[in-house]
Amino acid sequence: MSERMIDVVVFDIGGVLLDWSPDYLYADLIPDEQERTHFLTNVTTPAWNHKQDEGRPWAEAVAELTSLHPEHSEWIEAYDSGWLKMVKGVFEDTAAVLTELGALGIPTYALTNFSAEKWEVAKEAFAILSHFDGEVVSGVEQTVKPDEKIYRILIDRFGLDPARTFYTDDMQYNVDGARTVGLDAELFTGAANLRDQLRSRGLDV
Repeated sequence: MSERMIDVVVFDIGGVLLDWSPDYLYADLIPDEQERTHFLTNVTTPAWNHKQDEGRPWAEAVAELTSLHPEHSEWIEAYDSGWLKMVKGVFEDTAAVLTELGALGIPTYALTNFSAEKWEVAKEAFAILSHFDGEVVSGVEQTVKPDEKIYRILIDRFGLDPARTFYTDDMQYNVDGARTVGLDAELFTGAANLRDQLRSRGLDV
């Protein structure tokens, strides 16, 4: 085993630990694929959802969008009330890595773009999200990845040495953002590759 190069591992959540997609909810609500794609692309846009990750309350988001698209009021409201149905479940192979790191005594943290309200819903539904030693949630901090500020909140709050802190995220621009503040960050493409990345840094997972 090579010398350990990292002391801490930080996880993104959506796409890494939780299998999240609006399609899981809307496949039933809007069976027509073309109509569903149009709604999710042009009405409940990623940019609209991102505002909740930045801290906008869901009630305000739903009211504002419903006023613009009253004909879709039920579908818009479902994005809030049915949010949990967008999570298919936990990626168990990633959860196993998280659990093994804990058993090794390696501190783990969550750094996620997530609505503050939905983060509490998710933590109640998925026990694995309570296994972290700490968390930085964009909706709580009102700043999102890849803004440098949110990575610095993580580093400062938990007293981390960036060079010895490994971060995994499924979005390259978030990885790039982490690297700008000195974090040892890699793109997440699956739990097997994550294990390889950690082993190359001296962790026996």
